[in-house]
Amino acid sequence: MDDYPLLNVFLTMLYLFLWVMWFFLLFKVITDLFRDHSLNGWAKAGWLVLVILLPYLGVLAYLVVRGRSMHERDEKLARDSEAAFRSYVRDAAAGQVGSGGSDHVKDLAKLAELKDKGALNAEEYERAKAKLLA
Repeated sequence: MDDYPLLNVFLTMLYLFLWVMWFFLLFKVITDLFRDHSLNGWAKAGWLVLVILLPYLGVLAYLVVRGRSMHERDEKLARDSEAAFRSYVRDAAAGQVGSGGSDHVKDLAKLAELKDKGALNAEEYERAKAKLLA
């Protein structure tokens, strides 16, 4: 370690960071290229060849030409994912995910209401609840 100065360690870390960021950007461009439905197959193939054969120039050109639409596709994907997650949570909370979950929830609510009104005693309520959950 005596023959490797501290500045060289920092430069090596910087080069490694830039190398990792370059691959991240390259994969991001290729992923966006295949995710885009507005391009036809030949246009995708052309961009892919440009990005693979001339990587620095190809990625720079892609970001200049299609950077704004790339951002819009990312935003749309995030909105769609968030909406799907919210819909799933809403359905799960209502008991609709799975087989017949909402019917069980409604029936259990009716049983609890009948028990609260005094139409069912505790033993009848437990028996009916066990039958529903079985």
